[in-house]
Amino acid sequence: MAEALTGLLAMMVLAFLRIPIALSMGIVGVIGYAYMRDWNWGPAFAMVQTQIYETGRNYTLSVIPLFILMGNLVTRAGMSQDLFRTANAFVGHLRGGLAMATIVGCAGFGAICGSSIATAATFARVAYPSMKKFGYADYLATGAIAAGGTLGILIPPSTIMVIYGIMTQTNIGKLFAAGILPGILATLLLCLAVRYITWRDPAAGPRGERIGWRERLATLEGLWVFALVGAALVAAAKLKLMESDDAAVIGALVVFGLSLRYKGVSSVIALFVLVMGGIYGGVFTAIEGAAVGAFGALIFALARRTLTWKTLYASLVESARTTSMLFLILIGALMFAEFVNITSMPGDLKSLVSRYNLHPIMVVAFIMVIYVVLGTAMEELSMILLTVPVFFPLIVHLGLDPIWFGILIVVVVEIGLISPPVGMNLFVINTMLPQVPTRTIFRGVLPFMAADCIRLAILVAFPIISLYLPSLMR
Repeated sequence: MAEALTGLLAMMVLAFLRIPIALSMGIVGVIGYAYMRDWNWGPAFAMVQTQIYETGRNYTLSVIPLFILMGNLVTRAGMSQDLFRTANAFVGHLRGGLAMATIVGCAGFGAICGSSIATAATFARVAYPSMKKFGYADYLATGAIAAGGTLGILIPPSTIMVIYGIMTQTNIGKLFAAGILPGILATLLLCLAVRYITWRDPAAGPRGERIGWRERLATLEGLWVFALVGAALVAAAKLKLMESDDAAVIGALVVFGLSLRYKGVSSVIALFVLVMGGIYGGVFTAIEGAAVGAFGALIFALARRTLTWKTLYASLVESARTTSMLFLILIGALMFAEFVNITSMPGDLKSLVSRYNLHPIMVVAFIMVIYVVLGTAMEELSMILLTVPVFFPLIVHLGLDPIWFGILIVVVVEIGLISPPVGMNLFVINTMLPQVPTRTIFRGVLPFMAADCIRLAILVAFPIISLYLPSLMR
């Protein structure tokens, strides 16, 4: 275990010296691997060659650029405004309603974006001006945006889930399904946090304008058409009037066609149902679902006339840049994981648990505490890539479900995203809204962090919340 702990310490030192995290993990992984082989550099360099080659040709990894492209296209298509407008129409008249609408809008946007940082940055532009207009306190407005942004990595599709699935050989489609109910629970608890804040300080979130039901339903224009078509296709597949694959293809064409007519939030909902329904029903693989989602986002952007050659080029370049960054970090992490796996740490951790006869839930709770502490000082992706090789063998040894553990990790990462002092969402909002003091942003996220900790405890105590939907998948 001493070798692995020394490697972890060396990697953190390199990171604090501002060496890119991908290089830090790769350097430590190669040197550590050579050390464990009696300073034989041949196997170490062979490991480097294998990891780079296998990562580059891994078909499963193609889901990452596709979902990233999907998120970039929907961002430029302006779908965030539609989601916020619809959520505001239904809950904006409540005390703290605009903050709750922001959280609900973030949940919807996260379902088609998959990036926490992109969700937070988008709603800092979309929702903050409206909340400021109605006299919302800055700490509530920024706290709601930061916390709502974290839903982008829990509600599928999620880049974090894809990376976890690849590192642990866990089914990505089942991970996506497992994130739906915890995502709904997260949205409800964050909204309750808003209600608590406005109960303590009613002036922080004044009531907005009440909108009539006619205007509310107008924001859902076309949803009933999508629903009827979807129900008809599902019924036809169930009655064996057509193959499920044919029904999925027809459904995709219908969604893309109707999106040219209905350009509101109904198109966004239909795209999410199409992608996740196809994956959940076993019609699409996660990769095929990502391709359908990216193509659908392209159609939506064209239908809204927001896509020009310039914006298309910007979307492609941004997607390529983000994908390259993730691949480099992943390759470095896999090299580091190879080093950890040949040390005695995985076996020593298993022996430690067996020696003291610890209950599996106690072990999971201890791991979650470690993640929460690390989240206050480390970038979240790096934290996962560093710690999963250490903890995952222990989870398998205890007989715990890797899908459940994956959801718990994502939830802890969400807490880290809004944990002072280095929560990434806090820095994003500080950059987007420089007029708001940093201490105000920190103050605003504390009630939402408490809500997230409650959610983590619920998911640890009741694994069925995460595992019910995956258990129904084909």
